[in-house]
Amino acid sequence: MTATMGERTLLPPASSEALSSWVAALARPGGGTAALLAPDGTRLELPAEVFDVLRSVVAAMSQGLAITVAPQHTVLTTSEAAQLLGVSRPTLVRLLEAGEIPYEQPNRHRRVRLADLLAYRERARRARAVGLDEMVRAGEEGGLYDLPLDTPFERMPTDEHR
Repeated sequence: MTATMGERTLLPPASSEALSSWVAALARPGGGTAALLAPDGTRLELPAEVFDVLRSVVAAMSQGLAITVAPQHTVLTTSEAAQLLGVSRPTLVRLLEAGEIPYEQPNRHRRVRLADLLAYRERARRARAVGLDEMVRAGEEGGLYDLPLDTPFERMPTDEHR
């Protein structure tokens, strides 16, 4: 019998130095499989995905960050998918209908695979990074970064301020 796990947030240790040896050990490359020693002495082989999660948790906590563990189904409702992306449900539906994110509609309700949602999120992140790089390049070519620090800089007015 399995219990349903809810969202849980864990605070980092009071001293981030307490995890520095963990960060170093988990960062070392190795060819074997990782294992965990249970309290009763049983050695448990860790799947690569579990090891990657542990490495990420230790790295974040060593930087003083709290960690939230929130289980996700591998198939999400549109509300769950929108929440994960941080957008409204209507915005998510527009993305689905535009073909940006694959979905299934076995009945009245759309379903989104978590893997497809995470792939879209990564594509969107990369596209934003490319856009920001282009803005920086254009600014450099336009001499924006060559201005002396005491030169007044005026932003173009937005529609709200006209």
